Amino acid sequence: MDITTIITFVFIGIGLSFDSFAVSIYCGLAKQHIRFRQAILIAFSFALFQAGFPVIGWFAGNTLHNQISFIDHWIAFLLLAFVGIKMVTEGIKPDGSLNKCNPLKLSVILGLSVATSIDALVVGVGFGMVKLQIWLLVIIIGAVTLLASLLGILSGKNFPASRSRQSLILGGIILTLTGIKILIEHLWL
Repeated sequence: MDITTIITFVFIGIGLSFDSFAVSIYCGLAKQHIRFRQAILIAFSFALFQAGFPVIGWFAGNTLHNQISFIDHWIAFLLLAFVGIKMVTEGIKPDGSLNKCNPLKLSVILGLSVATSIDALVVGVGFGMVKLQIWLLVIIIGAVTLLASLLGILSGKNFPASRSRQSLILGGIILTLTGIKILIEHLWL
């Protein structure tokens, strides 16, 4: 494997980690008193799904691609928009606070992990169709996503707590826009 391939894999990993980074900011905003161990668990979940989905896609190859390509973007959009709109609604309510939104809940973490990793599944399908080995790519994607997610949580965590309602709205907007971005990329770009 040459250096050009490794650099390409790093850029693929960076590109795939943008959604996880944005969602991680939300996690830090929602739980500003998050412990390091909890942040690692969230980041690890994002990295595990982001690295695991290309493997699933790689094995599935062209057969699954034809079925998933019609709905993958809709699934990601609906999951992210649902959580984002819920956050905005909670932030607009007079009693809205970040404590009502819990990114440490297993179902929330898994839903966000899946939603941000669907594009990685499609990448794996593409590599599977051309019979490229993806094991180094999977390691790089996982490492980059882990780092990006930790940085996102740290960024969100350091947002002033006195602005919890505004940060809840901001986090919801970020998630919803991330879902819209995925939808636009798949439908029109």
